[in-house]
Order: sequence, then structure tokens, then C-alpha cells
Amino acid sequence: MQVFNPPLSILQEEVLKGLKQYPKQLHPKWFYDDKGSQLFNQITTLPEYYLTRAEKEILTTYHSEITSLIQPNASLIELGCGNEEKIKLLLSSLRWGNRYVPVDISQKALNETVTKLRLSFPLLDIIPIQADYTQAFSFLGNNLVEPKIVLFLGSTIGNFEERDREVFLKKLAKYLNPQDGLLIGIDLIKSTKVVEDAYNDSQGITAAFNKNMLHHLNRELQTNFQVEHFKHHAFYNHKQNRIEMHLVNMKLHNVTIGNETISILPDETIHTENSYKFDFDEFEQMLHKVGLCMRKIWMDQQRNFALTYIKKI
Repeated sequence: MQVFNPPLSILQEEVLKGLKQYPKQLHPKWFYDDKGSQLFNQITTLPEYYLTRAEKEILTTYHSEITSLIQPNASLIELGCGNEEKIKLLLSSLRWGNRYVPVDISQKALNETVTKLRLSFPLLDIIPIQADYTQAFSFLGNNLVEPKIVLFLGSTIGNFEERDREVFLKKLAKYLNPQDGLLIGIDLIKSTKVVEDAYNDSQGITAAFNKNMLHHLNRELQTNFQVEHFKHHAFYNHKQNRIEMHLVNMKLHNVTIGNETISILPDETIHTENSYKFDFDEFEQMLHKVGLCMRKIWMDQQRNFALTYIKKI
């Protein structure tokens, strides 16, 4: 397994920078330690969480059409290995000579996905890479002879702020050759109730997932967040067309990170995630800014979600 891990000092500096902002914020990549990955997999099975069901419906209905766009010797590079059930739907329709390269920040998630896929596809060449794919791009290698398809499934592209999203896609585009492609999932604009219910499930799994971020930081960076003093808060921001997730602090306490101490006041929030919802015109305009264009769109029957096939202009 290839590993691209930034040093601890850089991670500490990144977290400190977020906590010194107003309002405070933490990057959603901190959701995904082993426990966070387990919780997210639970979230995808909840009755309120429509996204995974919609994406699976698309992959089940259109997998042959989607894989017909993938050349026989192409590498499939998946950013965030996620749920292996979804990738199986694509891998089962491939022809021959393909390579699968899952990239994920969680080594345990990678190990579990690769183990299961090697049982199902023993002849498939699988090269797992542990990395923060928002930072490291060298594994995309634009000098590769064989074509590549970069998979960004789920609705993760919606977790990026507009500027960061453009920067990220521009970097991806830099590594794409004319024969390469992107397969990106986008969550579409829909009723407020459907969206808010998906992020405030009745079993409290999303709340546990949100708070687990602080457990992850306590362990990884030797910080001292008092997790029991935080509560989960998620709501739809109509102006921005996004769900916002926050952790609301209920009691004054200080958090030490490296050599610095940050005070968190009662009722102060830490903004942990945005999940933007898109319409196609807006998304296509953004793609054109970075030299990309949509060639194909597939949607579920409820038009809640879409998979988009994207090429360089």
C-alpha cells in the first residue's frame, strides 16, 4: 500500500487555523477515522438518508452505460473508497485489463474495502493508496500511458466551499489527459424537509458521527476536547443552498493543541461540514471555469441525485 501522510505539525497548524477563525471550523476530513467510517456506513443505510439509495439506483440502472465509457485498459481511481457495494456495480461490468486504485485517508477503511473486493474480483489489479486526496495529487500522474477515470462518488464534491471546489477541480483537470474522464456525484436541490431529515436522523447516528470528529482529534493530535459538552446541529441554509453541520458547545472550556490553547465559549459553534446542493446550470458553469465540461448525466427516478461524466474541454 502506498502512503502519503502529512507530518503532525502541519495537521496541528491546520486545526489551529480553523479554530482561530470566527466562527470556528474544522475540515470534514476529520470525520473519517475508523469509528467515523463505521458510523458513516451506518448513516448510508438509514431511512432518512436518501443519497446512497439514489446513487445505487443510478449505478444499478445505468452501470452498463456508464462502464461503456471506460476503456478496457483504464485505471479507475476512486477518491474516498467509501462503500464497496457501489464500486462493485461498476467493477462487475468492466471488460478486461482495468486497474482499481482506491484512495482514502483511513487505512482501516481501505483495508476492509480491498479485502472484500479481492474476494469478489480475484483477477483485478487493486492498488490502495492511503492519502488525503484534497492535498496529494501525485498518484494521478499525468504521464501515465493508460487512460484513467477518476471516481468521486457520493456527494463529497458538495463538501467543498465554492473557491476550494474550483481549486480542487482545477488541480484534477491538470492531471487529466484527453482520453481521461471524471465521474462525479452531485446532490440536487430539493425540499428542505427531505434534506434536513437526512442530516438529523431519528437514531442519532449523524450526531454521533459529527461528535466523533472531536474524539478523532483528541487521539490524533493529543488534544483535550470535552466531547460531552457538544451537541449536534444541522440545518438547511436556503441562501447558500447547503446543509450546514455544527457542533454547539454548551460549557466554557479550553482546548490545547501543540503549544497553544483555544477557549471555546458557551453556545459557540464549530462549523464541521457544508453539503452544497446543485442545479445543473450552476455546476456546469463552475466546470467551464476550470476547463471541464459535462458529457453525460444520469439521475434517479426522484431526481434527488445525479452522476455526471466529465471530460476536459
